[in-house]
Amino acid sequence: MTRSAPTCSKLTRMAVAVLVAGALLSTGACGLSGGSGEAEEAERTGRVAGEITFRTLQLKPVFTAYVQGVIDGFEAKYPDVKVKWEDVPGDGYNEKLVADAQAGALPDVVNLSTDSFQLLGDRGMLADVAKLDGALAKEYVPGAWEQFKLPGKGDGVYAYPWYVTPEILTYNKELFEKAGLDPAKPPASVEQFFDYAERIAATSGGRTAAFMADPKGRLPGDWQKMGVPVLDAKGERFTFDTDRAVAWVERMKDLYAKGAMPKESLLKSDDINQLYGSGKLVFGPGSPGFVKDIKQNAPQVYANTQVAGAVTGTLGHIGIYAQSLGIKKDTKHLDAATEFAKWVTNGPNQVAFSKKATIYPSNAQGLADPYFADKGDGKDAETLARAVGAEQLKTAQLDANTPVQWTSQVGDAVVREMQRAIKGEQDPRTAVRKAQEEANKLLADAARK
Repeated sequence: MTRSAPTCSKLTRMAVAVLVAGALLSTGACGLSGGSGEAEEAERTGRVAGEITFRTLQLKPVFTAYVQGVIDGFEAKYPDVKVKWEDVPGDGYNEKLVADAQAGALPDVVNLSTDSFQLLGDRGMLADVAKLDGALAKEYVPGAWEQFKLPGKGDGVYAYPWYVTPEILTYNKELFEKAGLDPAKPPASVEQFFDYAERIAATSGGRTAAFMADPKGRLPGDWQKMGVPVLDAKGERFTFDTDRAVAWVERMKDLYAKGAMPKESLLKSDDINQLYGSGKLVFGPGSPGFVKDIKQNAPQVYANTQVAGAVTGTLGHIGIYAQSLGIKKDTKHLDAATEFAKWVTNGPNQVAFSKKATIYPSNAQGLADPYFADKGDGKDAETLARAVGAEQLKTAQLDANTPVQWTSQVGDAVVREMQRAIKGEQDPRTAVRKAQEEANKLLADAARK
């Protein structure tokens, strides 16, 4: 999916990661002013002992009992270890990481979003967990382990995958039928998705919107699904300035003009749950958690909600959004930090977490739990969404994920040009060219830091 942060409005990949009422948040990436250099690499001693600090991102108070229980279980297994848990708000999370990194005060085990992972990993502040535990790779779902590699750093993996969220498709089957569409035949490609949206706008006279414009949420996912080469083979330059990307902008511009999406959704992040829940939007967010929210807050619309596998396009598989646990490279207690990160991300603990929040284990053994395969009678959308999401994870692949080079700054730069083109303020081809130029400038600037 879909790699990016829950509050960064990634409809196709990133918004799927919202857990429960904003319980887990993240912010845009920012630079370490002046750089801090590579940290010294710690070495394992074979003794699991010492006091380590574990930082999570806005899990209190909703998940306090769960996290504390995981910590208690670990300390019971390793009585020579003391885990100090600190939970911090989503607002300013990356800024706090920057300040701590500059002060040499990073926690031993830290919860990382996509941006914060790259922020620390690029600057050599995270331990290579593949070097510490290379055999663990096979224990994670496809695409999860390799998602935490870094460009130019070989086979190193710099964080343990934690919980993941796949992309699914949710839609209002009653509105589907009103548009003359078959609810049993949802769109399978981006192009077909746009065709459906055009029909919805035409048959409703523009009174019913098909989907949110939200280019920040749709990119680069839509382009990847259309076979647009987002990066070159070395991951050193953006290469999305292609006819297919231009065609995407042209289609978005046309659909926007025809009322297939709410006008305001192009420039700001609307409450998609409210719009869908009021029956004014056909396609909901691609998130199993969204279905649960609609069930609680809009039961009438929930009764007409249908769930299907996500649009996959030419790739044939989806990306995933994953939170991770990084290990401070120069931790004084590497054995304790490593064993704790493995403990938090093991199958049983991830399954237990997933039953408390609408998330999924990155651990393959955990995902195999019968809980995730149960479709019930096939009629309840929430139960079906959980099973469909789990099935989607089995075909998740790295090349469908948002690349780490696509930072929040890159996304914002691309979106600015897309917004202007979709509104008709500039030519689509010019917009794509300018977006790629700005994205490559940001990529080059980051490489020099």
